[in-house]
Amino acid sequence: MDKYEEKTLSGETLYEGKVITLRVEEVELPDGNRAKRELIKHPGAVAVIPITAEGKLVLVEQYRKALERSLIEIPAGKIDPGEAPEITAVRELEEETGYGAKEFSYIQSFATSPGFADEVIHVYLAQGLYTIDNPAAGDEDEFIGLLEVTIEEAEEMVVTGKIFDAKTAFAVLYVKNLLAK
Repeated sequence: MDKYEEKTLSGETLYEGKVITLRVEEVELPDGNRAKRELIKHPGAVAVIPITAEGKLVLVEQYRKALERSLIEIPAGKIDPGEAPEITAVRELEEETGYGAKEFSYIQSFATSPGFADEVIHVYLAQGLYTIDNPAAGDEDEFIGLLEVTIEEAEEMVVTGKIFDAKTAFAVLYVKNLLAK
């Protein structure tokens, strides 16, 4: 048993949407006091680090309404119900970039915002990229631009804030270490 565990006493779903569910739960704290927790439930996601034969990182640019700005990111997306993360990785790479990959390697999984959300993102490396003639269409409400950058260019984008999200910053660090070997 975790000595810091918060035991759920009651809970209520306030909103259930296409991507998230919002819950409020009353918990008992380790010291016996009570508190409320606002929680986002999420089905999980996958992110793909696509590397070209030339060692370039394939990135996508899209507008993120929550931040009111465009972000440059690695391809990523929500896991569909019943879908294995490795299948999501293949699908998201194709939908967002038009590429397939000869090799997908699982890297690791991590929590994105554990203070209020249960989302876990599974990260894969995609190598042996090839262009798909008729790629699967992406989400109809997604407008995405594609760019390929060197690891040095990607590092500079992290420093200047053009790359602003944690999964992509992680990807840049991972690729830098991978290419150094």
